[in-house]
Amino acid sequence: MLLNLKRTWSGARMSEAEVDAHPALFTSELAEPPRASAREFWTMASGFWRGDARRQAWILTGAIGALIILNIAVQYGINLWNKYFFDALDARDGARVTHAIMLFAGLAVAAVTAMVAQVFCRLSLQARWRRWLTAYLASLWLEGRRFYQMSIAAPEVDGPEFRMTDDVKIATEPIVDFAIGLSNAVLMAAVFVGVLWTAGGSIEAFGITIPGYFVACAAAYGILTSGTMVFLGRPLIRYTESKNAAEAQIRFELVRVRENSESIALIGGEEDEERGIGRTLGEVLARWKHVVRQQALMTFIIHGNTILAPVVPLLLGAPKYLSGQMSLGQLMQIAAAFVQVQLAFNWLVENYIRLAEWNASASRVVALWRTLKAMGRAQETEERITIGESPDENLHLHGLSVAQHNGRVVINEAEAVFGPGEKVLIKGESGTGKSTLIRAVAGLWPWGSGEVLLPKGARVMFVPQKPYVPNGTLRAALLYPEGETSRSDQDLVDALHRCGLRQIANRLDEEERWDKLLSGGEQQRLAFARLLVHKPEIIILDEATSALDEASQDTMMSLFRSELSDAMLLSVGHRPSLAEFHDRTVELARKPTGAEMHDPDAPKRPRRGLGRLFKRGMRPRPSSDPSEEAENL
Repeated sequence: MLLNLKRTWSGARMSEAEVDAHPALFTSELAEPPRASAREFWTMASGFWRGDARRQAWILTGAIGALIILNIAVQYGINLWNKYFFDALDARDGARVTHAIMLFAGLAVAAVTAMVAQVFCRLSLQARWRRWLTAYLASLWLEGRRFYQMSIAAPEVDGPEFRMTDDVKIATEPIVDFAIGLSNAVLMAAVFVGVLWTAGGSIEAFGITIPGYFVACAAAYGILTSGTMVFLGRPLIRYTESKNAAEAQIRFELVRVRENSESIALIGGEEDEERGIGRTLGEVLARWKHVVRQQALMTFIIHGNTILAPVVPLLLGAPKYLSGQMSLGQLMQIAAAFVQVQLAFNWLVENYIRLAEWNASASRVVALWRTLKAMGRAQETEERITIGESPDENLHLHGLSVAQHNGRVVINEAEAVFGPGEKVLIKGESGTGKSTLIRAVAGLWPWGSGEVLLPKGARVMFVPQKPYVPNGTLRAALLYPEGETSRSDQDLVDALHRCGLRQIANRLDEEERWDKLLSGGEQQRLAFARLLVHKPEIIILDEATSALDEASQDTMMSLFRSELSDAMLLSVGHRPSLAEFHDRTVELARKPTGAEMHDPDAPKRPRRGLGRLFKRGMRPRPSSDPSEEAENL
């Protein structure tokens, strides 16, 4: 268990080579399924009504429910008004017509007020729910450094940033509309089916009395149109998901070109990139054609229904009206009620396209959530590298086996003790796991077993080959990740001068894209300046001087003999000249069972109070005899 350890990071991002070194051979639990159920989406997203935001959530939900009922009542009032007005019109009763107009003015004001209030509450609920769900997913994504681990263990769950923004928007906003629309449709159908039953009466045909004639016709018409739409629109969900996946792929390819623009430009790869993007775009258009065809068929039904629905009840009621069994007011009341019932029956028809889009985005959001939760369960149940607290001021590696996420051992049973102020160079052939080892020490790499014990309260800073430079001011980049502190401007300027960045030392409060403005070497210098500002107890370097010439490298590394002499240093690098800046070398030797750590420069001193915890029990503690201890290493 990690005890009171404060870590800071200088942007531990994976290189493409590292990604390629760890192919996606992960468990099926993390695999992305093709579709999510509405129940699973609700399990994920319903925390909005149970968590800290539940008070606002329930107030808005209750207000929307009350406004739906109010709107139904107003619509029922307008339906009664139809009978009153057209009966008055048919009787040529001017006083009643005038009275009806005054009544309608009140009904119109009530209808508009209820709708405006409902729209306000709906938009407020959608915004708050979206904010909650995005924050919840972002918290899961950032927790336990899953954002880093997911890029290795689940690379097919692509574009988490799009899933947490665009897809969350599409997955939350329509579902509120659907809930309101469905509630409104059910209540509307219940109320106006009653109107059709009472006002429409029965009809005789061939000597048979058919009660609820208009209700039966409305139900048959609604089932026919809705059934046709479901039949024609069923493939739309599959086509929409396929189209969205292709669009996500082209976004990924375009972002990849932007992020690697310099490399592509230098190698002259524009034509190849254009061909690749063209192929993907062609796939998008091919899949889009399927969507267009299905939407055209659905539009045929929807538009046809819009034209027919107001006319059908008039045709059905015409015989009774012409025979004198029904007044004009009753006919218009029934026609209006018939249209309302059709609107209720056809709710699914009119929202089928949006339901398809919702399902596609909800599936992507649920896949991200499912992956993050699975990674969380794996962190709790599977054997992982344990980060704990050292009993002294040393950093201890205790039975440390580092593996890929698929279980293949990279480093086997490493044992080492690194003391305060020691400067340790980690060497080994390519592929022996040097970078993976230091990521495990830094707490980034959880796969494996054994312990990493860090001194209590020790601050760790990790400097990768490409340092992370946040957006904002140069001051913020130097202070990252702690933000504003009490450090003086002079301290920051001195750090920049010491690291050869004198030319930008007077630009502390300028906001720039420093990651684009500074060269690779200057960004590495900035990372060293950040070390001077924070002065952490443990510093981990991974090819942190690769963009510097040897003279500049020597200048940066000499900081560990002066300002940073008290810091423990673990570094990975390939230049032979780095050795003179370290007083100890650890070498990883390739073996069939995983690389073994050789530490010929290890101090010959006893280690007290340490045991090795293994999955199947407790092994004996290392001997305090220096010779035996050297053999163990």
